[in-house]
Amino acid sequence: MRGRRRGIPAMSADGPSVDLMRILHTSDWHLGRSFHREDLLGAQGAFIDHLVETVRAESVDAVVVAGDIYDRALPPVDAVQLASEALHRLAAERVRVVLSSGNHDSAHRLGFAADLIDAAGIHLRTDPESAGRPVLLEDVHGPVAIYAIPYLEPDLVREPWRLPERTHSASLGEAMHRVRRDLATRPVQTRSLVMSHAFVTGGQSSDSERDISVGGVSQVGVKLYDGVDYVALGHLHGRQQVLPHVRYSGSPLAYSFSEAGHHKGSWLVDLDGSGVDVVEFVPAPVPRGLAMLRGRLDVLLQDPRHAAVEEHWLHITLTDPVRPAEAMPRLRGRFPHALVLSFEPEGQGSDRTGSWATRVEGRSDGEIVREFVTDVRGEPPDAEEAALLQGACDACRLEDGAA
Repeated sequence: MRGRRRGIPAMSADGPSVDLMRILHTSDWHLGRSFHREDLLGAQGAFIDHLVETVRAESVDAVVVAGDIYDRALPPVDAVQLASEALHRLAAERVRVVLSSGNHDSAHRLGFAADLIDAAGIHLRTDPESAGRPVLLEDVHGPVAIYAIPYLEPDLVREPWRLPERTHSASLGEAMHRVRRDLATRPVQTRSLVMSHAFVTGGQSSDSERDISVGGVSQVGVKLYDGVDYVALGHLHGRQQVLPHVRYSGSPLAYSFSEAGHHKGSWLVDLDGSGVDVVEFVPAPVPRGLAMLRGRLDVLLQDPRHAAVEEHWLHITLTDPVRPAEAMPRLRGRFPHALVLSFEPEGQGSDRTGSWATRVEGRSDGEIVREFVTDVRGEPPDAEEAALLQGACDACRLEDGAA
């Protein structure tokens, strides 16, 4: 990273002397989320440490967080405590912080006391009506207007905004209209940054994002953002560049195995007098690597090529013709952090035809359950297992009769 002076000048006898405004773009913290029942709060705390250190080391002027601060509308207490700690530490660094709500956040809860918190340099933007009212920063080149557009649920804004249709494009289009209308009243040298939590056409999604489709449509066109210097996007969890000035920072941690190949971190954006000067990526710490393995159990347990991922979190797919007994305990003997186990036997296809109702017609509960076990495991239950299954079916039948 290049060293430089802060963009927001301190007054001195010689006057302010600064060349760039530096902004750190991050999003999708999802505080409180776990990974296949593995607690991530420690890893999320390590990211906050990294974030504060980056602000300090890189002389960052503003941090923008483009939505999904929490993983759910009612976050656990320890997640709220971590968010509070993060904001206190950033405020102590005298850096401006702008946060907008995402589709996972409760806008009302996240935005509580926003007007009071503004005085501390922490700007929470969760109300759609605030979309056209920027947070203003200033350097020697003039103002920088940061427009924080919260996640816009089409059903909630359609009526008050009198939109012609119930779509994300209509909602975001109106928000951007308000941004441009305000920007037109600003001095000509004003540079602009828009924060937006949305699925922009051209972005690549992963398995860990919540579907935001309305009427089967979730994506919005990138042209909606025309006319601003930089667009800090949130929602998609992989870092990506839709256009050079329109980017997703992605989530700071991986939240699904589909993100095993992601490089996590934040974008460091330098603005000079004419707009975006340089954008650099700042990698985030990796708590534990992710990998996906596939093959027969005995091969996976012996293959030296897998030594590099022995301490990773793993999703393992077994391809043995018959499901091996005690597969997960055996795998964890070599891969102690294996989390997900799938079974896809090689060369097996389904030759059954007809509906499920046709296939089970005239058959007893015990026969159906035994066939299910055979399908899942690749071999029928033995005599002892069959007796246990039949006993369970009989007990259910007797209970139903008693009721």
